[in-house]
Amino acid sequence: MSFFFGLALGFVVGLAIIIGFVKCENARSNRRSHLATTVAAFARMTVADSRKILPSEFYPSWVVFSQRQKLTWLNHHLTKIWPYVNEAASELIKANVEPVLEQYRPVILSSLKFSRFTLGTVAPQFTGVSILEDDGSGGITMELEMNWDGNPSIILDIKTRLGVSLPVQVKDIGFTGIFRLIFKPLVNEFPCFGAVSFSLRQKKKLDLTLKVIGGDISTIPGLQDAIEGTIRDAIEDSITWPVRKVIPILPGDYSDLELKPVGILEVKLVQAKELTNKDLIGKSDPFAELYIRPIRDRIKTSKTINNELNPIWNEHFEFIVEDSSTQHLVVKIFDNEGLQASELIGCTQVQLSELQPGKVKDVWLKLVKDLEVQRDNKNRGQVHLELLYCPFGMENGFKNPFAPTFSMTSLEKVLKSGSDGVAENEQATQRRRDVIIRGVLSVTVISAEDLPAVDLMGKADPYIVLTMKKSEAKNKTRVVNDSLNPVWNQTFDFVVEDGLHDMLILEVWDHDTFGKDYMGRCILTLTRVILEGEYKDKFQVDGAKSGWLNLNLKWTPQLIYRDS
Repeated sequence: MSFFFGLALGFVVGLAIIIGFVKCENARSNRRSHLATTVAAFARMTVADSRKILPSEFYPSWVVFSQRQKLTWLNHHLTKIWPYVNEAASELIKANVEPVLEQYRPVILSSLKFSRFTLGTVAPQFTGVSILEDDGSGGITMELEMNWDGNPSIILDIKTRLGVSLPVQVKDIGFTGIFRLIFKPLVNEFPCFGAVSFSLRQKKKLDLTLKVIGGDISTIPGLQDAIEGTIRDAIEDSITWPVRKVIPILPGDYSDLELKPVGILEVKLVQAKELTNKDLIGKSDPFAELYIRPIRDRIKTSKTINNELNPIWNEHFEFIVEDSSTQHLVVKIFDNEGLQASELIGCTQVQLSELQPGKVKDVWLKLVKDLEVQRDNKNRGQVHLELLYCPFGMENGFKNPFAPTFSMTSLEKVLKSGSDGVAENEQATQRRRDVIIRGVLSVTVISAEDLPAVDLMGKADPYIVLTMKKSEAKNKTRVVNDSLNPVWNQTFDFVVEDGLHDMLILEVWDHDTFGKDYMGRCILTLTRVILEGEYKDKFQVDGAKSGWLNLNLKWTPQLIYRDS
C-alpha cells in the first residue's frame, strides 16, 4: 500500500516539477522577447527621443550626441610638438605654394617669391571633427574644423615691371576653415588604407595684412589688391574642394582619386526683374558674374544693361563640373559704377545635385545680400536662368545642343560635304565656333487664365503680341472682348536663324478704343523646344498681379551648322 502511495506522490511531485520548469522557461522566453523588443526600440531611438526620456544633466560625461567631436586632446599634444611641425610644414608649404603664386602672379609684377616663410609659434586649434557616412565608395571621409590666429613670419620678395624691388610682409593672418581627409581605398594591409587625400572643404574666414618693410604698400596703386587676390586665387585653385591633394601611403596607382572633370554645365542667363535701384539718379546698370569655382579665369561676366531694373541678357555660358554632388553655381548681380567699384545688388546659388542630367531646368531665383546669411527679407529682385547639366559619357540618346558634336541629318550633311560635295578639311572644321541652329518655330497661343482686370467694369480686352528678339519678327492675336480668361487657339510660324541664341517674347495688352494698356509679358528661350521637338506648358505673366498663358511650341529644324 505504501508502495503505491509513494509512487503516486512521486508522480505528482515529478509532474509539478515539470510544470514548474515549463512555466519558468516560458517566463524566461517571454522576458527575452520583451528584452529583444526593447533593445530593437532603443536601436531605433533618435537623439530627440532619448532626451525626452532622460534630461541631459543625468547623462555621463562621455555620452556625446553630436557627430562633431571635440579635440582637446589633439590640440594639447599639437601645442607640445608644434615647434617640430612648424619647421617641417613651413618648408613643405613654401615649396608647394611658391609655384602656385608664380602661376597667378599679377601682370604688374615680374617676380613673386618667398624670402622667408615660417608659421610662427602659435599652433592652430582644431575645434571639431566629424566622420561622414560611407557613400559606398569604399573609403572613410573625415572633416576637421580648424581655427588659426597665427603670428607667422612670411616675407614676399616682389619685383615690379618698373624694376622696383619690395619686401612685403604678410602678417595678422586669421583663418577658419574645414579640411576634408579621405582615406581610400581601404585595404587589409597596415595602415588599412592605400592613400589619403586632403582638401579645404570650406573656407569660412581668411584675413591677412600686407605691409611693405620700411615703406607703405598704398604708394603703389593696385599693388595690395593684386597681391591679396593672388594669394586667395592660389588657395582657391590649389587646395579648395573639389581640388584635392593625393598622398600615396602604400604602393599603387591612385590616379582615379585625382580631380577630373565629370561634365559640363550649360547656363543661359535669361533675364532679371525688380532689381534694387542702386543709383540716386536714373536706374542701375546691372551685369552678372557667374562661377562654379571663384577663380579669375573661370568667372564669367555678362554684358552691362544700362539704366534698366528688368534687364534681358539672353547670354550663354559654359562651366566645367568636377563634383556634381557638392558643387554649386553662384550668380552675383552688380550695378556697374564705371571707374568706381561695382556695387552688389544681390546674389543666389543653385546646387548642381538638384539638376537632372540631360534635362533643361528653367528657374527663377530670389536674390539675397549674402549666401552665408539667409535672414534677408528685403526684395532685391529675381534672376531667370536656364540650366542644363551634361555628364560626360551620358547615354540614353541625349545630345547637348550647345556642343560641337550636336547634329541632325541636315547638320551632318553640311559638315560632311561642302556646296560642291567635297568634304571640308580638318582646319576649316576647327575654325567653327558657335553652334547655329535654324528652323521654324510654331507657337500656338491657346488661352490665358486669371488675367488682371484693367477696365472700370472689372474686365479686359486682351490680345498677345509675339516677337522674336533677334529678328524682331512680330505677330499678334485677335482681341477677345470682356474676358479675363480669353481663348485664342491661334498658331503663328517664325523662321528662326539662330535658335539657341534667340528668344520669344509674348506681351499681353489690353485693347482700348483710344489706345492700349500694357499688362505683362512672358520671355521664353528656345532650348527646350529644340531638345524636345514639341511641348505644351503654362507660363506665368511677369509684371502683372496675376495671369498665366497656355502655349504649345513646336520646332521644325531646317539647317544646323557651326559658324566659322
